[in-house]
Amino acid sequence: MAEAEALRGHALAVQRRLEQLPEGSAVEDRLGVVTRQTSETDIFVRLNLDGAGRSFIDTGLGFFDHMLTQIARHGGVDLEVRVQGDLEVDEHHTVEDTAIALGAALRQALGDKRGIERYAFLLPMDEALAHVALDLGGRSHLVWEVPFSREVVGDVPTEMWQHFFKSFCDAAACNLNIKASGENDHHVIEAVFKGLARSLRQAVRQSGGSDIPSTKGTL
Repeated sequence: MAEAEALRGHALAVQRRLEQLPEGSAVEDRLGVVTRQTSETDIFVRLNLDGAGRSFIDTGLGFFDHMLTQIARHGGVDLEVRVQGDLEVDEHHTVEDTAIALGAALRQALGDKRGIERYAFLLPMDEALAHVALDLGGRSHLVWEVPFSREVVGDVPTEMWQHFFKSFCDAAACNLNIKASGENDHHVIEAVFKGLARSLRQAVRQSGGSDIPSTKGTL
């Protein structure tokens, strides 16, 4: 209970700092701040698309923390994720709800998506190769072709990764096409997360224009 209260207090403090920024301030980064509370998880996510690759990740799952850190480091974004989940039950709620909160934070940070590249990676890691194609066009869809030979890597069942990315796509309203292969499942998963990070870095980049990248005029 004390940890959950601290989490809510932290989220409120961040929101107040954002509200206190003067209009026209030099600090007008694209930020997404999401607090998600259910009977199963209590989650705070803060995503800065114009960050420098900094991160603080604490989900209670060491391998999951390691993967989320890749998004910040290789995506060039600042990412804070704090999770209190019912890990005494299993990993499912923590992984799924974190994906939902992260996707919602991305959608919030993108705003009207004016001026972004929108589309984006082939990324190798030793013997593993990941193809991660991303479209921030406002429609949710996941193509997942990632076979695993192990049931668990680290402290996370490998079956949870497809569920993570599907939940992320739904919350972020984005299209992801992910295909990966390799002999080492750890390398495969990490290549996928790094591929997402690099795709995200490219897709959210602002090219200097003010147009919305769609003939419909909205995303």
